[in-house]
Amino acid sequence: MTPRTRRGIEFVLDNLVWFMLLFVLIVFSTFVPNYFQLGIFANIIEASSVLGVLSIGLSLVIIAGHMDLSVESVAALSAMAVGILFCSAGIGIGVQLQPEWLAVPVSLLVAITVGGLVGLLNGFLIVRMKMNAFIITLASFIWVRGLVVAVSGGRSAQDLAPAIRWFGIQRVLGLPLTAWIAVSCFIVFSVLMAKTPYGRHLKMIGGNETATYRAGIRVARNLVIAFVLAGAIAGLAGWLLTVRTSGATANLGVGLLFNAFAAVVIGGVSLKGGVGSLPGVYAGVLLLSSINTAINLMGLPANFTQVIHGLLVLAAVMLDTLKQSVRRRLA
Repeated sequence: MTPRTRRGIEFVLDNLVWFMLLFVLIVFSTFVPNYFQLGIFANIIEASSVLGVLSIGLSLVIIAGHMDLSVESVAALSAMAVGILFCSAGIGIGVQLQPEWLAVPVSLLVAITVGGLVGLLNGFLIVRMKMNAFIITLASFIWVRGLVVAVSGGRSAQDLAPAIRWFGIQRVLGLPLTAWIAVSCFIVFSVLMAKTPYGRHLKMIGGNETATYRAGIRVARNLVIAFVLAGAIAGLAGWLLTVRTSGATANLGVGLLFNAFAAVVIGGVSLKGGVGSLPGVYAGVLLLSSINTAINLMGLPANFTQVIHGLLVLAAVMLDTLKQSVRRRLA
């Protein structure tokens, strides 16, 4: 096999999810009425913003060889914190800041801080106390969601501060600012993972933690940072949820975790760790959003979405196994 052929096969394997996305868009544009429109494609990108941001933090932890089941609940807690502070109806206390635009950075800081603190707790228990990541983050998934219900009393916060709500309605080049925030996050963290020592170290840790430690890399610190980043990014996703809904409810974001895992796996991130890229994850997010949009346009029951997502995850796991087999033969 020539080097050019080998590089071609590697390129296809690394970008398989983008080919899948292109194929799905072509099929839907051909057979689904009213699908091939710029407005529809803009809606796909907009609808994927919260899920996309949430998937970034989850990807970092999985690439590092661990698991974080708490991101959905962390997003909900951050959203509720912002809702209580900056909503003026329901359980909101309506904090007033002068000038009014300060509500935007302050609310964003609140959301990221809340998420980062939960991530720090997870990282401390998992890395420093040597506890199982699956069990610890599952416990966080439960107690954080319980905290959301306890704090809210099952009620909602409504009427978000106008300066924050502005982000949910303002558009630039046909896309809302929330979508641009998600795209920007993918660009920033894609560069972080591909071009910085920290990103390379995370992949090394996920590939072989013991060998990475023996190479002199501070494994524990890097892993704690990964969990803090996952929590902080989940906090940002919660802030976006609040902006999109102009408030917060106790059940906000329910089900996002499973969709995030689906996007991450479909995007080529190996659950074994050490393998994956954030551009591929974004393609996985867009793929799920494209399918959801097509199902809505065809008027099919919502249950079809779960069936298709489940089949896609199964196919992604099988493809991951196939790609590893092909790479072993190329080596």
